[in-house]
Parts: sequence; structure tokens; C-alpha cells
Amino acid sequence: MVNRKLRSSLDIETSVLAQTRDIAVAFTRIYRKPWSSAPDVTRGVASMSPAEPRKRMSLSITSSVSSRSAVRGLLPLCAAVGAYLFYLSAGEILLRDSDTEWQIRVGQWILEHGAMPTTDVFSFTRFGEPWISSSWLSQVAYALVYGGDWAGPVILTSIAIGATVAIFLHLLSPYFDPARALLIAALALLLSTIHFFARPHVLALPVLLAFIGGLMAAADRRTHPSWWLLPLMALWANLHGGFVLGLALIGPIGLEAVWSAEPSRRRQLIVRWGLFGVAALAASCVTPYGWNSLLGATKILSLGKLLSLIGEWLPADFSKPSFFEATLLGLIGIICYRGLTLSVPRILLLLGLIWMALSHIRNIEVFAFIAPLVLAKPIAEQWGMAGAPAARLEEGRSVPVVTILATIAMVIGAWVTTTTFVAQHEFKFLPAFSPVAAVDVLQQHKAQRVFSTAPFGGYMVIRDMKVFIDGRAELYGEQFVLDYYAALDARDVGQLLNLLDKYRIDATLLSSDSSAGNALDHLKGWKRLYKDDIAVIHVRSDETAGAVPAVEGPK
Repeated sequence: MVNRKLRSSLDIETSVLAQTRDIAVAFTRIYRKPWSSAPDVTRGVASMSPAEPRKRMSLSITSSVSSRSAVRGLLPLCAAVGAYLFYLSAGEILLRDSDTEWQIRVGQWILEHGAMPTTDVFSFTRFGEPWISSSWLSQVAYALVYGGDWAGPVILTSIAIGATVAIFLHLLSPYFDPARALLIAALALLLSTIHFFARPHVLALPVLLAFIGGLMAAADRRTHPSWWLLPLMALWANLHGGFVLGLALIGPIGLEAVWSAEPSRRRQLIVRWGLFGVAALAASCVTPYGWNSLLGATKILSLGKLLSLIGEWLPADFSKPSFFEATLLGLIGIICYRGLTLSVPRILLLLGLIWMALSHIRNIEVFAFIAPLVLAKPIAEQWGMAGAPAARLEEGRSVPVVTILATIAMVIGAWVTTTTFVAQHEFKFLPAFSPVAAVDVLQQHKAQRVFSTAPFGGYMVIRDMKVFIDGRAELYGEQFVLDYYAALDARDVGQLLNLLDKYRIDATLLSSDSSAGNALDHLKGWKRLYKDDIAVIHVRSDETAGAVPAVEGPK
């Protein structure tokens, strides 16, 4: 009986050795160079020298590591291409904000005049008053790709979102396996989609993530940030006014690096982070406007009560269920259940990000992409993933040829898919913000001073009409915009009429269901000129020259 068991055990071991040999042979044939002097793989195990099985096992392990490295190297690119194609195919969700239109017109103006705007040229209420464009580079980029249709802006915005996903996964890869990293990226995209528009802040998002991610990576390593982050700050300052967030976070993230470092290194780190902060401040002024870019970017924050009336500046609303609410409560629940200990600076960073998201819904995307970077290292160390960074860094040092070839193939495939899809699909801006027929009537009527709603302002600007108001709230100021909202609400008809007289309005362009439009239907001195499902036009009733009979637009 014992002999049979022994014989059976020997048979199993022989079978395992044979399978190991076959695996080694396969990997050797795949990765062996043609001119290498590898041993004859057709020989039996018995004819091998004692060192040969170890050599072939080493080849197998090396090949396995290379395969994992290739997979990890391709993961950010695959996810980026997937995100790009998704937002390209659903391009209309990026065309839901009328600010896109005046942003493009500003970029066109810069290209036409070869200069930066320093005063307003697009409105008749603030014409000639000081105004600078803190997003001039994004506006020029959108103007260059806008050819009268919306394919160019959609493609450019989708590329920016894809780049954001790639950078995000790269930053998470030292701490999470691919499945978890993809899940976190998917959650971040779902949280952010509500504020994804073809606008400058989306073009700046990958730069935001790369800069703040670089700061967090330095803090995780308990060292100072790389000076190579300074060009990113300069680029960010020309793309969007949100660069002030990057400047504001240098201090708290630097505090985390100092807090976690050995006492003997803290003074040196304080000096290094301080010098970096000063250099980043200087880099943010490398714009056509210099120091004024920083001042202009912070001007929006001085609008006071007005911020509570602008959609994207509203606070988060938990009175009804939302995905952000579920995510935030889920995060709190997981931290409490699993028990996560954070340093004081990381606690302050996390609370600050939550406060920003709760205060203004436009900051939810910042929370979605930055909060995971704040939590990544503590989670990896405390929830059983410590030691993964070193192993994954070792894997990522070499880039297999297959990764390069796969990258080229995916880029070509994405481009072919893009050209095919765009040729068969016409992107359309949200009709509610594009009163095409109504503006045609106004131009036929030769109206010059039109009281319009802010959402219509972007379309009117791109049609080269001077506007009463558009999305540049920092230009018009708090009191002006509050008076506009009060007139639009039409609770005080006298206030509406006073505003129309004050700015010598000769026509109005309002939403078809607006309170002010309904009031003008019954006010002496005004008559309806045109109405469709999107907009209604009123003109002064004493105007007869060149008048157009009142008509009803298509339903």
C-alpha cells in the first residue's frame, strides 16, 4: 500500500515537472531572441544540467512580470480611450451650457485681432469696461476646432476627459489593483458628468489632476514636489481661472509631507515647500495679463449673494436623493466600518474637499478626483495593500514592445472610429439655449438693444449681437445681475419697466414661458412680435418703421 502511494506521489511530481517544463518552453519560444544560444528545448528533463530548470523558470517568471507590466501599462490608455469614445458618442451632453458659445466667440476675437481683450466688446450694458479673459488659451483652442459645427469642441472636450482618466489611473496604480482603480475612476466620472461641458474648466481638468496629483505624490514620499510641476501651473493659469485652487492646496499638502517626515528633515522640507509655493505663484503670473490673471480669477468669489442664484454655484441639495449624496454617505460608512486612520493634514484636506463640494456643486468633480488621492496611501497601508507600490514600480520600469504597439493600435482605432462617427452624426447644441428663429427675426427687425435672458446671451454673442447679459457674472457685478433676476421674475412690474427704460431697450428676447414675457403681453407700450416653443419677442408698440407682423413660430 505504501509503495503504491509513493509511486502515485512520484507520478504526480513527474507530471508537475513536465507541465512546468512545457510552460517554460512556451515562454522561451515567445521571448527568446533568434540569435540567442538557448539550450535545446526538445531535450528531456533528465538530460538537462541542474542549472537549466532554474534558468527556464526565471524566463517564465520574467515573462509573467512583463505580461503584468504590459497590462498595467495599457490599463490607463484603454480606460482613457473608452471614456473618450463614450463622451464622443454622447456628445450632446457636453453641449448643454450656453457659456460654450460666448467662450468660442472670445477665442475667435483673439484670433481675429491678434490681441487679448482688456475691455468688454460683447455687451451694450458694459461695453468698454475693464474685463480680462482668464481662460484665453482654452477659448482659442475651442475657436480653432470650431468650424461652424460642434464636432470639433465635442472631440476636444472628450480628449480632455480621456486624458483625465488616464492620469487618474496612473496616480492610483501604486496603491490599488486595476479592478479597484477602474471602479474608483468610474465613480469619479459619474460624479463629475453633471459638470462636464465643452468649456475651459474641462480642458484644464487633466492639468489640475496632474499638478495636484504631483503634490500628493511628493507628500506620500515625504519629500518636496518636483520643479517640473511649475510649467503645469503656468499652463493651468492660461487655461482656466481654477488654478487658484492649485495654489491654495500647496500649503495643506506640504503640511502633510512635513507632518509625516522624520523630525530631522522637517525644517528642510518646510523651506523646500515654501520655495515651491513662491515659484508656483510666480508661474501662475506667466500669462498675457501677468498678476491680473490671479486677481481676475478670484473676482468671481466676491459676488456674494449672487452665487446662490447661479446654477453651478448652488450648494448641494440633499433634500432629494442624489448620486453625490449616496457616494459621500457610502464613503463615511466604509471608513467607519473598516477603521481608517488619517493624519491631521489629510483630515483637513478631506474635510476641505467635502466642504467645497457641499458649498458649490461645480466643485463635486474636484472632490471626485482629488479625495481618492488623499485617501489612497492610508487605505493601501492599512487595508492590506502595503508593499504593493514597490512591486508595481519595479514592474513599470520597462515598457514592453507589445505595450507600444497596442498603444499605437488603440490611438489609430480611436481616430478611425471618430472620423466614421462624426461623418454620420451631426452634433446639435441644446435647443433651449439656441433661439435660432427668434434671433433671425430680431436681426430682420434690426433690434439693437435687446433685453434677453442670460442663457440666450451665449448664442446672441456667437451671432455677433451685443447682449444685455451673458454668463460673465464677474463682469456685470452682483447688483446688476440681482436687478436682472428681479426684472425677469416680474413680481414688481414697475421694476421691470424701469429697467427697460434705464437701458433704452427696444426689444426683448425671453423664454417662451418666462414671467416677464407673460407680463409684457399685458403691458401698455409693448407688443408681442414673435413666439415659438423656445423664445418670445416683444417690441415697443410705438415702433412702426420696419415692423414685422406678429407671427407664431413652429411648435
